[in-house]
Amino acid sequence: MSDLPLAIGIDFGGTSVKTGVVYRGNLIEEAPRIETQNFESAPPLIERIHETIEDLRTKHPRIEAIGVGMPGFVDFPTGMVHNLTNVRGWQRIYLKRDLNKLSNLPVTVENDANCMAYAEWKRGSGRGMNHLIALTLGTGVGGGIVVDGRMVRGANFVAGELGQTSIDFKGPDGAYGNRGSLEDYVGNQQITDLAYAAYAKADINRQKSECEPAQLSILAQQGDKIALGIWDEVAKMLSTALMNCCWLLNPDAIIIGGGVAKAGNFLFEPLEKHLRAQLSPAFKENLRLLPARFGNEAGMVGAATLALEEAGFNVND
Repeated sequence: MSDLPLAIGIDFGGTSVKTGVVYRGNLIEEAPRIETQNFESAPPLIERIHETIEDLRTKHPRIEAIGVGMPGFVDFPTGMVHNLTNVRGWQRIYLKRDLNKLSNLPVTVENDANCMAYAEWKRGSGRGMNHLIALTLGTGVGGGIVVDGRMVRGANFVAGELGQTSIDFKGPDGAYGNRGSLEDYVGNQQITDLAYAAYAKADINRQKSECEPAQLSILAQQGDKIALGIWDEVAKMLSTALMNCCWLLNPDAIIIGGGVAKAGNFLFEPLEKHLRAQLSPAFKENLRLLPARFGNEAGMVGAATLALEEAGFNVND
């Protein structure tokens, strides 16, 4: 390995914290996960994260920065985490300041979906592009936006929440009173419920576990018409949100990752068809719909890459 810098990437989830060392977009070591539910408040959990960081620094002295992806709203300049609903004691936590004091390394804290987008932009499927939308489909829907070669963060650094955009103004109220929010239609649970109802309507008895996205992909591969129809319906709903993004932003590419995206062509083929049917030639002519390069490591890779860039290193080599 050359003397190019390494960085630590931290992917902070609702149930566990993943910490790894990243080199040129590759995860070269991952530490044991930290279970968030073992901590009653933020300070002891931050101290435990710091201990993990120091263990990795002992083995990798070329570490020059720390990046953290958080599953909530983050004030990017200060690294303040507004609130975590699934982790006790995380309200207005100045994580950037606290980790910087403990480690004496530059620290960057960002929203986790933006970290995924950053990984794909700098080291993944969107490398070399200046205009892209990155989407992660799982329990919910997260997103990140790059315009003119810059990450779009907005006035309060919370832009890119594609999962909260509406696909139905008469739809159910979302978490913030936003009617018909995308993630209320294409999240894991919503797809499962949609499939369960479709099989019941056809007098086919399936357990809920047999209707989850991963199982639907297996059924679709076997030629199951209901499973294929569910993926087509999911593609229609998703295309409505992405069509709006295209008319507004005219991206080079839309990059899709997360567990739901593992459906592969069962999702991507109908999605491409439905999306292009709603765009004029100028918007769809060079548009690319791409699967994400990174999987579960995306948050760590993106956080680490962003941290290096914020610390002044060139990550475009």
